[in-house]
Amino acid sequence: MNLFNVYPLFNINPVKAQGSFLWDDKGEKYLDFYGGHAVISIGHNHPHYQTQLKNQLDKISFYSNSVQNELQTELAEKLGKLSGLEDYNLFLCNSGAEANENALKLASFHNGKSKVLYFSGSFHGRTSAAVSVTDNLKIVAPVNFDERFIKSEWNNIEQLEAVFENQGSEISSVIIEGIQGVGGIMIPTIEFLTKTKELCEKHDVVLILDEVQSGYGRSGYFFAHQEFGIEADIITTAKGMGNGFPIGGVLIHPKFQASNGLLGTTFGGNHLSCVAAISVLDVMKDENLIENAQGMGAYIENKIKDFPHIKTIRRKGLMIGIELDRDCSEVRKSLLYNHHIFTGNSNDKAVLRILPALNIKKEETDVFISALKTVLENL
Repeated sequence: MNLFNVYPLFNINPVKAQGSFLWDDKGEKYLDFYGGHAVISIGHNHPHYQTQLKNQLDKISFYSNSVQNELQTELAEKLGKLSGLEDYNLFLCNSGAEANENALKLASFHNGKSKVLYFSGSFHGRTSAAVSVTDNLKIVAPVNFDERFIKSEWNNIEQLEAVFENQGSEISSVIIEGIQGVGGIMIPTIEFLTKTKELCEKHDVVLILDEVQSGYGRSGYFFAHQEFGIEADIITTAKGMGNGFPIGGVLIHPKFQASNGLLGTTFGGNHLSCVAAISVLDVMKDENLIENAQGMGAYIENKIKDFPHIKTIRRKGLMIGIELDRDCSEVRKSLLYNHHIFTGNSNDKAVLRILPALNIKKEETDVFISALKTVLENL
């Protein structure tokens, strides 16, 4: 049997990782400035993370959600405290797409309505409803198309108001990323987010903040939308939550009522995934990683802002989009093959996406800065 070939692969086979570095099967060392789509939040194989997972393997790895699991309670308590959302409730699942599916479903259960408003440039996942609110026709199959899903332009308040005026009574939820990642590090304006919240309250619409990529300290705030003082009805999270261990979460405002069978999952919130997520929160708190994301992100921006071929830098914390005056693919390849540095791209072909671990060190950022300068000066 062969693998179903859906991924364009770099000819690199990582076999070892530590901190912000990877090693391939030939012994070559790479600096990881992408973290596997912002997944690696506390660095590869952090000692505390490794120890806690190994200890848990000696106890119990999995049982279903038909029994009590005190690790889920511990995770919810620590997440509430570090995020400042102690009054919210937590539903655990396996991924960002699954979190968004459950958020959309919960919103519809809550108000009995069926339409969903999403925005241009969005990416919310590849599953049924999540991909229907993703702005990429290449990955939306015919079975996913439905008139219930309404697209509005990003940061366009006038169009947003028009959609609500015409269909507000039918809209169940608005789903919006705290910062668009795949869309090219597109940051919402405070006016746009504030107006969205205002219209949701006026029309009994659930506001869902997709913080799958922009959450967990990535932006320099625990969740990106918290910078603007916006209170979301539902928040979804996943990527940085388990530092590579599959886990997702739905943070739910206390106005939503739970009932047996309303939501469910087989693997979500299992013992190993909870230990992984608890370990991430412990390290984030003990090592002040949200503050480090703010400081290191500002340091990188300041050092590269005058480099040639850079048009703009879109950044919050360590969520950085470097817009070039050309397609970024050759720059990305040069960084990878000539300088051994992993970076990312986006749906905006000119944007180089930078998502290093939140505990990245100054000397590691200097390696990236020096390499980027060399590549850009030689274009």
